[in-house]
Amino acid sequence: MISTFDTRGKTLIAASVIAAIAFYLLRSADPMPVALIILKGTGVGMLALLSLLYGPGRNGAMLAGVMALGALGDMLIEFDTVAGAAAFLIGHLLAVVLYLRFRRERLTTSQMMLALVILVTVPFAGWSLPADRASAPMVLVYALALGLMAAAAWTSRFSRYSVGIGAVLFVLSDLLIFAEGGPLADSALPHLLIWPLYYIGQLMICLGVLGVLRREPIR
Repeated sequence: MISTFDTRGKTLIAASVIAAIAFYLLRSADPMPVALIILKGTGVGMLALLSLLYGPGRNGAMLAGVMALGALGDMLIEFDTVAGAAAFLIGHLLAVVLYLRFRRERLTTSQMMLALVILVTVPFAGWSLPADRASAPMVLVYALALGLMAAAAWTSRFSRYSVGIGAVLFVLSDLLIFAEGGPLADSALPHLLIWPLYYIGQLMICLGVLGVLRREPIR
């Protein structure tokens, strides 16, 4: 997928990956300085710019919006968890609209069953994982949008090996966030895995969607 981009596109992808790795290595600072928060948003922010420049028409603009909202959420969540979650939630809903524009005409039984499993298990896990039960309803609302996004990605015409798996990685990242405030509160796994799963998921989604948008006529 990367090989199909020109030098400018490859540079943007490289800058995105470098920013994401740099943030992962430097993020131990607490409280997080503003420069590091900006670096955090740069990884997916570069993907938003890539989508804007290389994604044709309305669909490309929608993908750029999804990535931009992700980058915004990455930064806002360091100041206010609710504001950051709201940015991600809007991004999920926008992604659902995009994926439904490319919905697969026929689904096998296994594909449909997996989509239903995602739709049911993600909200249930989001509701059940937080130890703070007062936050569970709010987490449930977010998890509903998250599960809908992943199910829509899996049943779209975009490649399941890029967009579908990328959406699942995004889901796993968020479930680890929920678990970090619950059953995995004393585990190092969330700290180690949340960012790589999230960023790799976003990268796979972005490149997978762009690969299709650049091949198909503008809709």
